[in-house]
Amino acid sequence: MNGGKDQECRAEIASIVPLDALEQQHIEDALAWVDSGAPLFRTAKAATPPKHLVAYFAVVDDDHILLVDHKNAQLWLPTGGHVEPNEHPRTTVERELLEELGLRCTTPVAAPIMITCTETVGTTAGHTDVSLWYVVAGDRRADIAFDASEFHTVQWFPFSEVPLHRSDPHMARFLQKLVGSG
Repeated sequence: MNGGKDQECRAEIASIVPLDALEQQHIEDALAWVDSGAPLFRTAKAATPPKHLVAYFAVVDDDHILLVDHKNAQLWLPTGGHVEPNEHPRTTVERELLEELGLRCTTPVAAPIMITCTETVGTTAGHTDVSLWYVVAGDRRADIAFDASEFHTVQWFPFSEVPLHRSDPHMARFLQKLVGSG
């Protein structure tokens, strides 16, 4: 176990109030994974170890969410990235926000509102992402300098128009939880 950082990640997971039985199962699975002493952080692309921690962050402005057309996953996703060894997931959010969108957090990153354990798809299919879902305030009028090596494009979607058929399999549940928390 990686001591302090593993325990910080455990605290992030334990702070989440589940939306439904599926999320309760994901919380229990993730806590058991952390407690097992298994490595939490990806050490080599794309899937070493085959289960690792990810920080998703939904950039939200009122009833709109910013999604990226992700080249590898071939899906519309919230931005995010792998939590680096010895990195707190909230630091991952700040780092990836700048790297992927050219944006800086204007307020401290709050606790995640959701967790999912998902088998990946697309060109890097076959491993499990344990994803903490964070929410970051955004501004639809702001210029976004997205990472064109990772994304085809970025787009703001009204919650009701998110392309769920081509998104994370948990996106509808996330939007339900997001709207319910607001």
